Amino acid sequence: MKDKKRDIRALSKEQLREFFVAEGDKSFRGTQVYEWLWSKGAHSFEDMTNISKQTRQMLDDNFVINHIKVDHMQRSSDGTIKNAVKLHDGFTVESVLIPTFSRTTACVSSQVGCSLDCKFCATAKLKRMRNLNPDEIYDQVVAIDNESRLYNNMPLSNIVFMGMGEPLMNYKNVLKSIAMITSTEGLGMSPKRITVSTSGVPKMIKKLADDEVKFNLAVSLHAAIDEVRTQIMPFNANFPLKDLADSLAYWYEKTNRRVTYEYLIWEGINDQQKDIDALVDFCKIIPCKVNIIEYNPIDDGEFQQASSSVTDRYQHQLEKNGITVTVRRSRGKDIDAACGQLANKSAE
Repeated sequence: MKDKKRDIRALSKEQLREFFVAEGDKSFRGTQVYEWLWSKGAHSFEDMTNISKQTRQMLDDNFVINHIKVDHMQRSSDGTIKNAVKLHDGFTVESVLIPTFSRTTACVSSQVGCSLDCKFCATAKLKRMRNLNPDEIYDQVVAIDNESRLYNNMPLSNIVFMGMGEPLMNYKNVLKSIAMITSTEGLGMSPKRITVSTSGVPKMIKKLADDEVKFNLAVSLHAAIDEVRTQIMPFNANFPLKDLADSLAYWYEKTNRRVTYEYLIWEGINDQQKDIDALVDFCKIIPCKVNIIEYNPIDDGEFQQASSSVTDRYQHQLEKNGITVTVRRSRGKDIDAACGQLANKSAE
């Protein structure tokens, strides 16, 4: 029985070159194929027009290109685009293009479902089914870059790993995808334009620092009091705020780069003065900035956006203490593409 075909994009350029030498061909043929797979985004071996038909057939006999397919695209009234991305094994994830006047941002997924259990997030209700491979993450970016050029007449400028999944629970593949996105043999994007957002896994934040990554780090914080954070993000019981703070101090010591805290404010949960005071104190641990994000309901009614007066109080006290703060309005709410809403509704 013939062996199952291998995913060709799991091979490095050197492995491809070695494969061709073993087949009696020249090593440069592997470099050609590698270029087709990544910088040219070939979906099939037939696309590789400067390679002989016989060689393309040989590749097809041995390998597959597990390319994603944008199964369904929705456009919001504000220009936001949400893609339902079909993977080779039938699973679906979602990614989002967020345009503004001066730039376009891709929000990409790193897992099918999510490893963590944040109660306010629709993705968490799906549970984790598997990690995405580096090429599946890369393909999301390529698809959104194409849409940005088509609909906004500009190339993609920024990437945030804030879609489905906890990126640091798929550490190896996320870093491999970023290496390819930033490589001159891939998309050649600057790592300074990439932000990886985590719910806060201390051990992995320290590993990021040790690995001397060049991209930006954001933490989905939402509460700086352990009891409150554990109520809304139960995994906090295993990764308490003290451990998170220690890992972020380590990050800053190693990288000298500030962190962004993503923060949602809910009525009756984190809308008291003690919550504001705790956040101010947490922000004094290392240089940081705070993004206060508008909450987007996920239909269960347990979480409700706090009043604008509470947001104003947060903003005033943070600024009074010299902490940079931005209040961010959500985009794409009418197509369930806003923060916390990605749950494959478009695929239903």
